[in-house]
Amino acid sequence: MALYEHIFLARQDVSQQQVEELTAALTEVLANGGGKVTKNEYWGLKGLSYRIRKNRKAHYTLLNIEAAPQAVAEMERQMRINEDILRFMTVRVDELEEGPSAMMQKRDRDDGDRAGGRPDRGGDRGGFGGERRPRRF
Repeated sequence: MALYEHIFLARQDVSQQQVEELTAALTEVLANGGGKVTKNEYWGLKGLSYRIRKNRKAHYTLLNIEAAPQAVAEMERQMRINEDILRFMTVRVDELEEGPSAMMQKRDRDDGDRAGGRPDRGGDRGGFGGERRPRRF
């Protein structure tokens, strides 16, 4: 069986519980085709870069799938029919990632180099090479 990473975006109007029910229905479609979902991550309600069918936000969900290509094709067919799904993307991979995805990992926001200004701009002077002169009007 082939390995896939699948991400889908659900409309902002649906609740998180409805997204979970939708995920369960897609998992059942895969199970009927002899496949299985090895990882299911709900990434939350996030803003879109541009409007999709009058939606500015969407519920993001990642599925790691181990299934035959026919089962994945049937799942994608079901997704095209469903009005609550805005977009989806399935990518075949050589191996599935273990542990949380990059979206679920906590990012360290304290880089340490932000405290002293920008070293490429001459320290803490805001990018001016010398003394600041007052503006004349």
